[in-house]
Amino acid sequence: MPRSPKQEITYVIGHKNPDADAICSAIAYANFKILTGQKGYIPARCGNTNARIDTILAKFNQPTPLLIADVSPRVRDMMISNVVKVHEDATMSEALQLVDEHDVRVLPVVDDDNILKGYLSIFQMGDYFIPKFSEPRSMRHVYTSINDVARALQADVKNLRDEDKLEDMYVKIGAMDIRSFGKFNGSDAIRADQSIIIVGDRWDIQQRSIQIGVRLLVITGGLGVDSEVLEQAKANGVSLIISPYDSATTAWAIRTASKIKNMIETKYTTFSSTDRLSRVARRIASSNAQAFFVTEDNGQLAGIFTKTDVLKPSATNLVLVDHNEMTQAVPGAAEVNIKEVIDHHRLGSMNTQQPILFLNEPVGSTCTIVADLFRRHQIEPTPEMAGIMMSGIITDTLNLKGPTATEKDADIVEWLEKIAELKADDLAQEVFSSGSVILSMKPEQVIVADQKFYDENGVRFSVSQIEELGFQNFWQKSEELSEALRKFSKKEEVSFACMLVTDINRHNSLLLVAGDKEFIERISYPAVEKGLIYDLQGVVSRKKQLIPFISSTLKGVPIASSSN
Repeated sequence: MPRSPKQEITYVIGHKNPDADAICSAIAYANFKILTGQKGYIPARCGNTNARIDTILAKFNQPTPLLIADVSPRVRDMMISNVVKVHEDATMSEALQLVDEHDVRVLPVVDDDNILKGYLSIFQMGDYFIPKFSEPRSMRHVYTSINDVARALQADVKNLRDEDKLEDMYVKIGAMDIRSFGKFNGSDAIRADQSIIIVGDRWDIQQRSIQIGVRLLVITGGLGVDSEVLEQAKANGVSLIISPYDSATTAWAIRTASKIKNMIETKYTTFSSTDRLSRVARRIASSNAQAFFVTEDNGQLAGIFTKTDVLKPSATNLVLVDHNEMTQAVPGAAEVNIKEVIDHHRLGSMNTQQPILFLNEPVGSTCTIVADLFRRHQIEPTPEMAGIMMSGIITDTLNLKGPTATEKDADIVEWLEKIAELKADDLAQEVFSSGSVILSMKPEQVIVADQKFYDENGVRFSVSQIEELGFQNFWQKSEELSEALRKFSKKEEVSFACMLVTDINRHNSLLLVAGDKEFIERISYPAVEKGLIYDLQGVVSRKKQLIPFISSTLKGVPIASSSN
């Protein structure tokens, strides 16, 4: 059946463990796309929000973006869920009708509870009808019931006996001379009570068939039957029906009445709807199977797919905001369609299947780039959307006082202030006072609240950053945070892990570090607790200050592949 076209969906999504800029830019850019007439753009996130983000969303009446933890293409994304299937008690005729109506090559076979029992293919069905001259008996054999034969022929039923009984029967056409008809001699002899006799208006053959007690007498051509013959059939317990077709067509149709049960292929491969396509593709690469089946945990049929389906392009589309490195992207991003990237960070390694829109500017916030798109297209955002973009810029530039802030950020904030009818300083005070990340989360959550992985010259490490009003809350939890960071570095097998705790008021930071001793010993900032906590006066930017320092420190330092 033709499917109605679905609207293409594109998720606008920030990096793992999103900060306010990642969330706000996703919301704003999706809104920009919709206002420019591009439908199907949905803001999303691949991590939890925090108290600061929740405050921003609540203030400007914006729902929390959709949580998407993984976009890896899965079997459910490409399988056919509206499966054309056949019941295990069906006849070949019913199976052929489904094949003809739906133009399918494989029919999954199920029971009353939709439990998969196997499958039937057009090749198996074709093989059933191919003449086997070395086995003439098999060419006449059917495993069915009298009722199924009558249904296949759409016959005029005159007399039936044990019509629902499933049994092995053999088809013969009564075309020979009456003197030789009914002799069951030789190694290929078939008993009368197993025989289905097809005959036209030959009264003598009809009489003889009834006399010897055949299982079923089929009179062809839609011809009537003498009352005497019918009475004799009833008296002898011979089933009798009238076919509307000629003898040759009737013989073929009776063959289609055979039950499929003995032809079901019970060796097949199944998958779960949640299996990743990348793994499925490897598993089926050398398989010659015509189709693969998707089942639930209880064995119920959920879908079907072929190798061709696996090779189809992914239907998931992404716009990456506030990042451009796969290590920071939502899991599975490299396996789907990345349509655009809007970012203000350094360029990382990224491969795409086709050319994409890539906007990257050296400004303090991705929201600055998005707001500039509104302004350049002469689209005035709503006051709420202006407030969302202001929030992203304020948090990422420490209210334009951080080292990443640029003149363009300040210019955009001034433009947004007028639309939102809100001063940036007032908004900054409200946002930065909205709650302590350290106090509102568990230590293991704090260290990944805004955490990113990096790879410098083969050394893998992570850096997270939180912003606080002073360091009092940090010192209350420093031991717990240190232990959580140590466990994190070991679990993630990074060379070392850092957490930058930034005092928004004084524009200073503390650096908590765990992992490789060689690296830690090379840290040149004053140690508050040697080998653990360092005082980074004037450092507030992870991107422009801390990462360049780490990169220069790594040069010439022999780093272990993972923490000890």
